[in-house]
Amino acid sequence: MDSEDVSPFGYDAFRRSCPSHAVLETLASKWVYLVICALRRGRLRNGELARKLEGITPKMLTQTLRILERDGLVRREVFPVVPPRVEYELTELGQNLAGLLNQIRAWSEQHVPDIKNARARAAEQQEDLSA
Repeated sequence: MDSEDVSPFGYDAFRRSCPSHAVLETLASKWVYLVICALRRGRLRNGELARKLEGITPKMLTQTLRILERDGLVRREVFPVVPPRVEYELTELGQNLAGLLNQIRAWSEQHVPDIKNARARAAEQQEDLSA
């Protein structure tokens, strides 16, 4: 193993049994990623999140928010009104992560043309091999 792969915290995400491996698995979910990025600017209600995250089902949004709350990345606040009002916001830990994820999101948006071109070239090569 390379010395750069060794964490100063004693964890090794390359090992399946390592807790950091499970953290990375959670973060690999596109919905986890997008919910954290959506909450970066402040509190949102469930409906606001659902409208912002095109394509997410109500069930997936609920599951994702529960995972993020469980992991200490999102705080859920219920207001004692009728009908009940629930708002979600990032915790300090979630804000810390959001900064990193926002950089990845910006990179992906910036490089869409590069990726699309690479995919088109790969498809052309595949067609040439099939012919």
